[in-house]
Amino acid sequence: MKTSKLHIAFFGSSLVSAYWNGAATYYRGIVRALHARGHHVTFYEPDAYDRQQNRDIPDPEYATVVVYEATEDAVHRCLAQAAAEADMIVKASGVGVFDELLEREVAKLRSDDRLVVFWDVDAPATLDRVHANPNDQFLGLIPLYDLVLTYGGGDPVIRAYEALGARQCVPIYNALDTATHYPVAPEERFACDLAFLGNRLPDREARVEEFFLRPAAATPSQTFLIGGSGWADKPMPANVKYVGHVYTNDHNAFNCTPKAVLNISRESMARYGFSPATRVFEAAGAGACIITDYWEGIDMFFEPDQEILVAKDGDDLAAIIATLTPEQARTIGQAAYRKVLAAHTYEHRVEQLEQVLNGEFVKGEVVKDEVVR
Repeated sequence: MKTSKLHIAFFGSSLVSAYWNGAATYYRGIVRALHARGHHVTFYEPDAYDRQQNRDIPDPEYATVVVYEATEDAVHRCLAQAAAEADMIVKASGVGVFDELLEREVAKLRSDDRLVVFWDVDAPATLDRVHANPNDQFLGLIPLYDLVLTYGGGDPVIRAYEALGARQCVPIYNALDTATHYPVAPEERFACDLAFLGNRLPDREARVEEFFLRPAAATPSQTFLIGGSGWADKPMPANVKYVGHVYTNDHNAFNCTPKAVLNISRESMARYGFSPATRVFEAAGAGACIITDYWEGIDMFFEPDQEILVAKDGDDLAAIIATLTPEQARTIGQAAYRKVLAAHTYEHRVEQLEQVLNGEFVKGEVVKDEVVR
């Protein structure tokens, strides 16, 4: 399918609100870059989970946003509108309302002149779910989609989806949105030695205890800061400050101010590997010195010890933060900043997506001399 000026209908959790919605900045980066390359996106999102009451942005100029009531009738009306207008219909994972209905009905809309795509923004969790339940309806739907795109996961996720019958599975990794994430002046409210930003989720909490709270307790002379929803009643050492939900317009200051910024993967993403969080690229785009928990595939994106620091456990993290100097942190942050601009922006990712849609991308390699059909 040639990609000149596609009309894309995108069913996702929310484009306009990052409230309990970590995928928001990923969606914004992808959709903004699609718009810049001449495509039109209508983003359908449900009015659910108080997201509309906690918007980060107004309706953006780079997409048409349709907020629908969290009812079955409203879903069907949006599906009918998408079928009438779109060349490509995307069902993202984790919409949060009527996901099973959307998975079924979007798959039915496949035709000779319309692609249907399942875009999995949490492939490890989806794959774990269907492997654990042979009666999961999604197992029978996977082969019906023209394409499965994923937030990450590398070869382990590709092989897993292909084994379940996917026609093609391609990771479209997180990246930097240069329009929204960039270096800014530091702000005193985010001053600390190490900051972590992430919502409290069941398969992340144990890793936050290991990679953040235990090192904080072990290094009382260092200051720590945690942002995100859900942590208010979590016991924390005295040298940890909790700042609550951090709106996206504060992310740059949050990343630029601390000596270092910590990335902690959710357990399932760490287990599959090759799943850098959006915030890794956002922090790099602000010139932050990033410390990440270990997961396979880090060196596909940043060079350990030069562009990113890697901790294999809490003891490792405590040793890193205790010895890291501000000068070392600045050097590493600047190296990450150069790398992310050169190789990891959403413009890079959407160029790859267009190659996939044009049949010019096979198993991670762009075919230069022939078009694969």
